[in-house]
Amino acid sequence: MTAAPVPDPRRDACDCAVQVFAKAPVAGTVKTRLIPVLGARGAARLQARLTRFTLERVVAATSGPIELWCAPDAHHPFFARCRREYPLTLRTQPNGDLGVRMHHALACALRAGAGRTLLVGTDCPARGPGDLYAACAALRAGAQVVLGPVYDGGYTLIGVRQDVPEVFAGIPWGTEEVLACTRRRLAERGLRAVELPLTWDVDRAADLERLATQPQLCGLLEGLGGRAPHPEAPRGQTRRKP
Repeated sequence: MTAAPVPDPRRDACDCAVQVFAKAPVAGTVKTRLIPVLGARGAARLQARLTRFTLERVVAATSGPIELWCAPDAHHPFFARCRREYPLTLRTQPNGDLGVRMHHALACALRAGAGRTLLVGTDCPARGPGDLYAACAALRAGAQVVLGPVYDGGYTLIGVRQDVPEVFAGIPWGTEEVLACTRRRLAERGLRAVELPLTWDVDRAADLERLATQPQLCGLLEGLGGRAPHPEAPRGQTRRKP
């Protein structure tokens, strides 16, 4: 497993297909670990904000096609607004565990003619356009798989240039062993993999405290209610849409 190269945005613009996995912001069904802090409605509002934030960064970074893969389906009004506001196509995540759903989405992009494709979640606002540039550059340079690892033992980005179903089968999704198991699977199959720098995602109460310390990100917490941290937004930062 090697580290991703440092990208030059002028040379390494992202031309990969990009797929964003997102859940409908329905109170009580999303960000459930944060409900004790934010309340069900606050957690749902944060889910919506993180999705928009991710889409804004993807749109800014890539010239390739963008798909928003929706769960449980693409019919929620929030997804309809996203389709109107961003240049993307809505798709519905299939049934199955996370591995089945991710493999299906990536395989669809490859079958549609994408030479390289990235799949990202919406839980990691710390990843910016530079990470997409670096992931795309690594695939362009010959990596078969790119991973964006996070401190909780998982990953929030995966990129491929070929169908690799074995990477998604038999992984204990939702545990701290996801990344380690995936690394072993890649090594067993002899696949050339590159990793982006390790970072954090927003999944637990402690992650909200970290989010509150980030000048470019803390606006995501504004007005969520509950016991959310209340940072002073940096001058010039605008309010985020709910």
